[in-house]
Amino acid sequence: MGTTVTDPLVGRLVDGRYEVVSRIARGGMATVYLAVDRRLDRDVALKVMHAHLAEGTSGADFVARFRREARASARLTHPGLVGVFDQGVDGETSYLTMEYVDGANLRRRLAEQGALSVEESLRVAESVLDALAAAHRTGLVHRDIKPENVLLATDGRIKLADFGLARAVTEVTSTTTGTVLGTVAYLAPELVVRGASDARTDVYACGTLLYEMLTGRQPFVGETPIQVAFQHVNSDLPAPSDEVDWLPVEVDDLVRALAARDPDDRPTDAAAAVTLLRRVRSELDAELLTRRADVAPSIVLPAATDPDETPLPDGQDAPPSEAADEPEEGETGATVRLEDVPRGSTVALPIGLGAPVAVQLQVSDEDGDTARPRRRRRLLAIALVALVLLATSGAGWWYVAAGPGAYTTVPAIGGKSAEAAAAALDAVGLDVRTTSDFSTTVEKGLVVTSQPAPGERVRKEGTVEITVSKGPDYVKVPDGVVGVLQADAAAALEAADLEVEYADAVYDDKAGLGVVLTALLPDGEPAKAGAQAVRHSVVTLTVSKGPAPVTVISVVGATLKDAKAQLGDLGLKVTSSEAFSADVKAGTVISQTPKGGTAGHRGDTVELVVSKGPELFEVPNVMRNGVGSASDTLTAAGFKVKVVHAATYFGLGFVVGQEPGGGSMHPKGTTIVLTIT
Repeated sequence: MGTTVTDPLVGRLVDGRYEVVSRIARGGMATVYLAVDRRLDRDVALKVMHAHLAEGTSGADFVARFRREARASARLTHPGLVGVFDQGVDGETSYLTMEYVDGANLRRRLAEQGALSVEESLRVAESVLDALAAAHRTGLVHRDIKPENVLLATDGRIKLADFGLARAVTEVTSTTTGTVLGTVAYLAPELVVRGASDARTDVYACGTLLYEMLTGRQPFVGETPIQVAFQHVNSDLPAPSDEVDWLPVEVDDLVRALAARDPDDRPTDAAAAVTLLRRVRSELDAELLTRRADVAPSIVLPAATDPDETPLPDGQDAPPSEAADEPEEGETGATVRLEDVPRGSTVALPIGLGAPVAVQLQVSDEDGDTARPRRRRRLLAIALVALVLLATSGAGWWYVAAGPGAYTTVPAIGGKSAEAAAAALDAVGLDVRTTSDFSTTVEKGLVVTSQPAPGERVRKEGTVEITVSKGPDYVKVPDGVVGVLQADAAAALEAADLEVEYADAVYDDKAGLGVVLTALLPDGEPAKAGAQAVRHSVVTLTVSKGPAPVTVISVVGATLKDAKAQLGDLGLKVTSSEAFSADVKAGTVISQTPKGGTAGHRGDTVELVVSKGPELFEVPNVMRNGVGSASDTLTAAGFKVKVVHAATYFGLGFVVGQEPGGGSMHPKGTTIVLTIT
């Protein structure tokens, strides 16, 4: 609890998104925290690289390895692999977020139980191999299979984690110099001796892991990592039944097939290995599967492989290695000195590790006769002097040929020109091999990295490979990004080796849904067609959500002018037509489509019907007609009639006056006043 409280990252919001809750585990390269993704409201495992590893000339290597883990894991989709969600940098904090698995790792389970049942051991090994098969199918080798990387969820799921040391098969070729990283208890012989690995290297580690689960012990242990590595190189893996006598020969054969010293004797990859495991399990009876080795559980692990051990103090050499077996005939070896080797889970071993040369001096009396005391003392003194001289010369030879004198330290050459780096390496007796690669951080012509890295110990007259910067790797922004659909823009950018991210979508009155409005480079400049951008840099797209939603208002009863103004303020378009109306004043809106209260979008069209007033008809001329005939004519035309008498009325009944007069235009229903005499 105290560790969690004092960790400065606990309680912090990383990259404005991940709220760190507590620390889960700490390793040599990174610390893993439980965090909450506030954007998606879910628990995640936040892996943060130790900040000091990014410093100095070798910092770029660590950052690259950290990012490689994210890329390697993201390439894989399998229920048995811990998923990687995101990777980024927040200030000086390099992080990646992964699926959070609630449970413990296999190391803890072994420490608590001592050994697993045969059934559980085979189930765990099957799950690990099945997950590895997915990686092997994509050409990826994990290279760090160990109990710490096998997660046992509380719901029974088994997950394989940590692709931090993963490499593509095409990248893991043999080399004559350098170091190999891995967990010494599970390193395959070819990885120790030649630095070469392929899918069969993972299969070897799984065989060693299965041995440990069945017996509760690692097959090879020692006081130093190099002692353990020596045994992997020079000894066949013991049969599990040597420790647990009731285990059948089928289980022995399975373990030793997976962990055969010669890679050609192992299954070709994890898929072949899991097929073999399933076949063997089908041959075992149910009672045997439930049995478990009687091994006392213990949290204390072997000294050379304990993942919780602290590194040796600065400047202290690891104890010299001791051979467990004599070298085989024809082998040449040398004592290898390891400096500052952590006794943790992952260590660096020199590539080309061999067996120590044993020299034995015997002094015998050739004639077998009993010599006088003086002569015996003289012979003894001569023998002792010869022994001292031989030991001294042997020590000198060892120091120069195999001991500390055979090694030198790679100088700091990062940021120097290729010529200056070659001169610095030549000054300490090292050859140089030059390669080149693109770099966005190191100027063209200067050294980016070296292998082995500066500060590492290598044999004199060895070769150091330096990588010289070719400058940024530029590509051209393709045409057809802005103004096209999101999917088409993304495809064009990815085809140009550019990555795509999206800003929040926005409403736009002119662009349809999903159309790209803007494209920006990392420096904020527009990603115009033909512009240069660093390969794999991110282009941020802003996509249209289409016109903004609006609610149509009612403008019935308003004048056409007012109606257009009100609807225009909402971003709506207006069309209008006219119709006669006896009830609505001319110029006033009679009706609209769509009606008020209807949901719509900016840019939609509202159709209005505007009143022209009542329809007009011609009044018939009925002057000098009889009153009866005149009334009938006007009534038939749709008009009303009112009859009045002239001032001088004679009773003749003829129309002498008409108002409105004949020929005038009036709505039907208008009253026509007739004056008769």
